[in-house]
Amino acid sequence: MTNASSPEYLRQFVEETDWYNEILLGLIIPGDAWKRLPRPIQSWLRNYIGGTAVYFISGFLWCFYIYYWKRHVYLPKDAIPSNKAMFLQIIVTMKAMPLYCGLPTISEYMVESGWTRCYSSIGEVGWLAHAVYLMIYLALVEFGIYWMHRELHDIKPLYKWFHTVHHIYNKQNTLSPFAGLAFHPLDGILQAVPHVIALFLVPTHFLTHMALLFCEAVWTANIHDCIHGKVWPIMGAGYHTIHHTTYRHNYGHYTIWMDWMFGTLRDPEEEFIKAK
Repeated sequence: MTNASSPEYLRQFVEETDWYNEILLGLIIPGDAWKRLPRPIQSWLRNYIGGTAVYFISGFLWCFYIYYWKRHVYLPKDAIPSNKAMFLQIIVTMKAMPLYCGLPTISEYMVESGWTRCYSSIGEVGWLAHAVYLMIYLALVEFGIYWMHRELHDIKPLYKWFHTVHHIYNKQNTLSPFAGLAFHPLDGILQAVPHVIALFLVPTHFLTHMALLFCEAVWTANIHDCIHGKVWPIMGAGYHTIHHTTYRHNYGHYTIWMDWMFGTLRDPEEEFIKAK
């Protein structure tokens, strides 16, 4: 990646985010009024609209599928959360969403300023290098989120003031896809910070980074539905439900590897056998 910090190169990131703004803000806000907003406000507004849309679309579709269309397939009747519980989770999430969207806005600014190791096009490094960088990026994120999540439990003031907001959902009939982002806003930001830290450590495709931040909303919806997908080594809802009921296990994000490495893994299959 030659001249990766040159103004000409960095201009590619600016043009890319301008294009994202044009796609979303241009559809939502009539005329060109949004173009008169300061650039960070444009970025934040686009992230807010996009993040809110992803949260509601993924949440409603998944709830419709498991609670109504497949109502008697995946969960017993007494394990389905009430509409009131889901509504309260939505309220918590929407209170936090404005601050959540500050993180991708800040990371965007850092990328456009040349502070990170981001690259604009996969063609600059080739598909093989891109795949290797992506695996390293994901491993760093997995490691960072595991330890951030674990410390939010182990450091008592952090748990009391921040993480306990999320852990009021500690039974099957209180967990739902809408609980996935129902955090104290600083808690949610802390757990997403490893995505940004990784940008300074490993070359990362900018669009891939942005997409993965928004995929968090889809992923967290999935792991709060209490349905054990049984796809090794994915940290699916079966594992994460145990985390919500024991508080001391399964801190991982996408996979079980960090919990396995650091001795905090608890397998839902083994729990089922013990229960029998």
